[in-house]
Amino acid sequence: MLHKDIIDDNLTDISDSQFRQMERLKPLMKGVLYKFTSDKDAPESISFFRADVYRYFFLLSFMCEFFDSNEISQEHAISLVPKKFASRIKRLQVLKQAVKLGYILETSSSEDRRRRIYSPSPKLVDNFIESYNQLLSIFSK
Repeated sequence: MLHKDIIDDNLTDISDSQFRQMERLKPLMKGVLYKFTSDKDAPESISFFRADVYRYFFLLSFMCEFFDSNEISQEHAISLVPKKFASRIKRLQVLKQAVKLGYILETSSSEDRRRRIYSPSPKLVDNFIESYNQLLSIFSK
């Protein structure tokens, strides 16, 4: 339970209403933190992408592109997340690692055999949807 009287004097401008809201948010914050840091039951594919901020942002961006039916080339895939989160080398390594692990499928373009096209594996799609349903359940409590 948050107690306003034991909070640092620098936070005296926080109203009682804000403290009540923070108290209601605590279970949500703890649930989200648990899902992202300690959930031992998370599928391997989801754990792989939750390993760091770049990977998670990549997963979200990649899945958005996929669900929007956009073709995802290698250059497109590694440009999904801003450069400030990872170097080009790291972005390419994560993509190649996800392919090697079978989370992302790599095929040749029908128009240009040198061009690679990427899509999530059916298992990653299932794991992604299930993980988000679990995350949504935290928000609905």
